[in-house]
Amino acid sequence: MKTMNFALVGVGGQGVLLASDILSELGAHVGFDVKKSEVHGMAQRGGSVLSQVRWGDKVYAPLVGKGSVDYLISFELLEALRWLDFLKPDGIAVVNEQRLPPLAVSSGGMEYPGEERIKQALSQASKEYHIVPALAKAQELGTERATNVVLLGALSRHLDVPEKQWLEVIEKRVPKKYVDLNRKAFAAGQAL
Repeated sequence: MKTMNFALVGVGGQGVLLASDILSELGAHVGFDVKKSEVHGMAQRGGSVLSQVRWGDKVYAPLVGKGSVDYLISFELLEALRWLDFLKPDGIAVVNEQRLPPLAVSSGGMEYPGEERIKQALSQASKEYHIVPALAKAQELGTERATNVVLLGALSRHLDVPEKQWLEVIEKRVPKKYVDLNRKAFAAGQAL
């Protein structure tokens, strides 16, 4: 099998790192060699978070270069644009429709890109992209903290990994009292 490269991007506090932990453990669970890298410098203050995960028969390094990502999973619209140059032309982007304006936008120094500009950038960078209401689905379940698992459910539709294996890993990674909620979040993501 060729190496599969994932980039999970978002803003601090959105659950990017838990999602990358689940994706990494899933790859190992189904028999791949897995490497993971995280960059989350100012994440605790709402800054950008990037985690790269690689699956393959043999993976030698955790980092992925520009134009090498098969799957871009973005927890926020602007973060999708920030990391689009990492996506392969035939890669797939799964993007949460949530907007978290950075300080430069909140202070009036910059403008948040409009929906058409975002869609245009996504369509130019990739043959396939999906903007999904992951946050809204998680809120319907009672907590926005499940947004990450909703996004993983949406991603799962593009990977040849049985649902049972996804759920086994999710159940190991989340606190016991949230297992049922996360099962529902995963199913909601699959349905998007």
